[in-house]
Amino acid sequence: MNIVLITGSAGLIGSEAALYFAGKRHKIVGIDNDMRRYFFGKEASTAGNRQRLKKEIQGYEHHALDIRDLKKLTGIFSKYNQDIKMVIHTAAQPSHDWAAKEPLTDFTINANGTLNFLELTRRHCPKAVFIFLSTNKVYGDLPNQLPLIEKETRWELPESHPYFAGIDETMSIDQSKHSLFGASKAAADLLVQEYGRYFEMKTACFRGGCLTGPRHAGTQLHGFLAYLMKCCVSGEKYTVFGYKGKQVRDNIHSYDLITACDEFFKNPRGAEVYNIGGGRQNSCSVLEAIDACEKISGKKMKYKYSDINRSGDHVWYISSLKKFQGHYPQWRQEYNLDSTLKQIYEMNVSRWEAQRKA
Repeated sequence: MNIVLITGSAGLIGSEAALYFAGKRHKIVGIDNDMRRYFFGKEASTAGNRQRLKKEIQGYEHHALDIRDLKKLTGIFSKYNQDIKMVIHTAAQPSHDWAAKEPLTDFTINANGTLNFLELTRRHCPKAVFIFLSTNKVYGDLPNQLPLIEKETRWELPESHPYFAGIDETMSIDQSKHSLFGASKAAADLLVQEYGRYFEMKTACFRGGCLTGPRHAGTQLHGFLAYLMKCCVSGEKYTVFGYKGKQVRDNIHSYDLITACDEFFKNPRGAEVYNIGGGRQNSCSVLEAIDACEKISGKKMKYKYSDINRSGDHVWYISSLKKFQGHYPQWRQEYNLDSTLKQIYEMNVSRWEAQRKA
């Protein structure tokens, strides 16, 4: 039996991974206790995705467990042992702002939870591939020290700068302001690397830019493009936090991220770190994203501006994909920024409009 164990299996990336690897004839064991509802409210609940997975994946096995509960997690690993061929760890507390409200909750989920899965993998299925969905926030606010130039709709680097095509993995994660979320994810990131080196396990940290897709339960504190499009359609007022709305992010569709995971799974390496995002071609500022949402939806965005930026937030971040593409040259992105936004709109517009009228 070939098992892919997925944490956060009802979230955006976890559910995409479950459907994808089920299609590759792997048995899927999912772990997700819908903490997003606790973090961001009932509209962010992953319950719908969980029901979808149970309906669409034959033999899908779901466990509504807290990833901090080592005893109960041990039961799952003891049951399957070396039948587990890959662990995709996506479960996390994902918000800058929320982490500051409950630092202990944030750290124990992001750091201690990751340690639980690393140690259980080492004990029960040490040959399994372990992929951790890390974040570009492990670099803290060091990207803000880049020599940015203000343009009409975005902050930008000079074309001559080494990072113009994207920030690569040589950037330090040290001596910068991360936010508590960034710090807890950095701790987990280092643990994943250390298990790869110290115990010679097949581990990878995928340091994501903006991860997105049509099934993202976007909220104000998490889910940039999905929440932006939702506000545009529903008429809910969006708040732009600082940097004149010219802050830049690269965006990768959840499907393309999972195909990257598959490439690593087919030819794994040890203790690898990859910056993974949409790259320069799929980057946009908040102002540019608002304009794109308005064009796709045919509606005018209602938004307000706050001079106060989010603590530890990036002014400009684009991922360099050079290292990953060098190791896995067959990988290609199927979705660009425009097709991703159109899919987000088309798959959600009816539901959002119904919610607006209710």
